Amino acid sequence: MLKWALIFFVISLIAGGLGFTGISAAASGISRILFFIAIAIFLIFLVLALVAGEIVF
Repeated sequence: MLKWALIFFVISLIAGGLGFTGISAAASGISRILFFIAIAIFLIFLVLALVAGEIVF
């Protein structure tokens, strides 16, 4: 998921540099959504691992 977020971020940068502001804004929005979904999934799995007792501090 982070891979796709990075790909859309790069597309956004390239499109913005070439003057395609609409495409740049859309790719930036998609990138932001994918990034926050990936963070949410990571946090869910982290909590599940802590509850299961797999992570020892």
